[in-house]
Amino acid sequence: MLENLKEELYHLHLELPKNDLVKWTGGNVSARDADSGCVVIKPSGVRYEDLSPEHHVVLDPEGNVVEGEMKPSSDTASHLYIYQHRKDVNGIVHTHSPYATAFAAVGREIPVCLTAMADEFGGPIPCAGFALIGSDAIGRQVVEHIGESCAVLLKNHGVFTTGPTALAAVKAAVMVEDAARTVFYALQLGQPDNLSPADTKKLHQRYRNVYGQ
Repeated sequence: MLENLKEELYHLHLELPKNDLVKWTGGNVSARDADSGCVVIKPSGVRYEDLSPEHHVVLDPEGNVVEGEMKPSSDTASHLYIYQHRKDVNGIVHTHSPYATAFAAVGREIPVCLTAMADEFGGPIPCAGFALIGSDAIGRQVVEHIGESCAVLLKNHGVFTTGPTALAAVKAAVMVEDAARTVFYALQLGQPDNLSPADTKKLHQRYRNVYGQ
């Protein structure tokens, strides 16, 4: 079931190591099928180069496996919690991308000092609290702290991004790391100036409503 969604997730998962967002088996992408409400997610502990579309696990909204022979990601409960509390979200990505995770390690948000950040995130990238893996605790932190952004850091852990589609969530994950790297370099030179809330709002609205085809 959901063969097209599995195929899409297979290709999106390959974008994570390609963009240096994950190492070995860390990280995952999930997507929710709008019609059935089922969620497709990466199997736990499978290397990206060994992944195939049929390896992906399909779960119902309550987390019961309805198709797939492998165990789903250890982050599954958190993904499901986010979907249950954010009806506008149909794609979620988790990474340990190094520059963004460096900010997470010190419990620090990524300040909005770049126009590209204002475009994509509409403000700073917040940092949530610490939570252990294996339950919905991380999902609770994401929902509580992500606000109007599509990205949030998890203290001492990594990054979660969301989107109306899995593709949008992967794009946000790529942009988080790109922004984090530039801000990290800027902080080595001095204290960067943050954009004003008014300019940030104008840039974000333009990007969402005018930019592109």
